[in-house]
Amino acid sequence: MKMEFIYIYIFVVSFLATLVRSTFGFGESLIAVPLFILFVPIDTAVPLSVLISILVALVVVIQDHSQIHFNSAKWLIIFAILGIPLGLLILIYGNEFWVKIGLGLLIILYALYAIFGKNSLSLKTDSKLWLFVCGFVSGVLGGAYGVNGPPLVVYGNMRNWSAKHFRATLQAYFLPASFIGAIGYFAKGLITLEVLKYFLISLPAVFPAIFLGRYLNHKINDSSFFKYVYVGLIAIGAFLIVNTLLMM
Repeated sequence: MKMEFIYIYIFVVSFLATLVRSTFGFGESLIAVPLFILFVPIDTAVPLSVLISILVALVVVIQDHSQIHFNSAKWLIIFAILGIPLGLLILIYGNEFWVKIGLGLLIILYALYAIFGKNSLSLKTDSKLWLFVCGFVSGVLGGAYGVNGPPLVVYGNMRNWSAKHFRATLQAYFLPASFIGAIGYFAKGLITLEVLKYFLISLPAVFPAIFLGRYLNHKINDSSFFKYVYVGLIAIGAFLIVNTLLMM
């Protein structure tokens, strides 16, 4: 296959994935990685996605640091770190098929409940209990299958964060999380010259997508923002189920 096509493909996928991430605050890896691996090896696609994630989070944190709930982000990160080892154990020893199917169904059912049900649980201030539950579960899901987002959505919704605060606060969470992941990939020799080359190719797509996503995020009505996010969660859950069934 011609390298020119792969370069253009990397550019386009990077733009789409970054646009989703910058608009809603999460979800780019579930777009980027499955599309990248159609034409590049997975041990190239995953580190490339992580490098893009670090860049997006860094730019957003610099752009909108005043919108970040730093206390919430701090405790979510701390509790997520505690959950990552359990997630790795699930990844290593769990039945991958049933765990992914169950996770996908759980995400879809919760999103449907959040859209059509009445959310009676609302937090006016940070709750250490819910920070622990959502942060820990995020770490477990992230360690097992890289799906950190859903528990963070739950907490942001309970705290009634605006679209701006949700987007910015999640980047304060993802920046150190992705950076730690990148260190691990570098230690394992997965940050190769090829990965760096693709990353450089993605840059002209990533930066415009970050700013366009910020514009779209600020235009979304706060009252309907989480409905869009939950539709995205349904798509994530469906993707997990379909991808698992196809990999049988």
